[in-house]
Amino acid sequence: MNRIFLLSLLIITTLNVFAQKSNEELVQFSGVVVTSDSLKPIPFTNVIIKNAYRGTISDYYGYFSFVAVKGDTVEFSYVGYKKSFFVIPDTLKENRYSLIQMLSRDTILLKETVIYPWPSREEFKRAFVELKVPDDDMQRAQRNLELAQHKEVQDNVPYDGSINYKWTTQQRNNQIYSAGQYPVNNLLNPLAWAAFIKAWQEGAYKKKDKN
Repeated sequence: MNRIFLLSLLIITTLNVFAQKSNEELVQFSGVVVTSDSLKPIPFTNVIIKNAYRGTISDYYGYFSFVAVKGDTVEFSYVGYKKSFFVIPDTLKENRYSLIQMLSRDTILLKETVIYPWPSREEFKRAFVELKVPDDDMQRAQRNLELAQHKEVQDNVPYDGSINYKWTTQQRNNQIYSAGQYPVNNLLNPLAWAAFIKAWQEGAYKKKDKN
């Protein structure tokens, strides 16, 4: 009975010693992950202890915090950036450690990939050369390329946002230009009269024959 008691006491003491030692090895590891060029935070960065598959992910501001062990190798990874590693010092006297980890951008160049609708380039060339375009499609294409058709489409196309903005800005500038005085009257503008006379001489105001 005494042997069992002594053995139990020895096991409990050993466990307490190992638990105290393991608690001394634990470190509250925290920090911020930023870019190396602009020092901007990198959100949702993977912060993993190498070969242990445990860790955390940084928040929206690049901040992270988790419990690690002294001497652990921490891996920082994020898509578009080079992986970075940090070894937690095993000579720490405190049970916490803070870090500002910088990641460098990683440029990945992919090889060019050309996709053809045929098994080989030769078959594609042969099919393209021997392709017979239907007559109705050709007539439709020719009709779409007619100048009259283009002019009709152009006349019916409404102004887009940039044209409307330019017109509104021009009107506003004219109002500001004549603010506090009478509006500009082109009847007294010699340049406007010169342009009118020139257009009249060139026949711009003649009635055109509809036929």
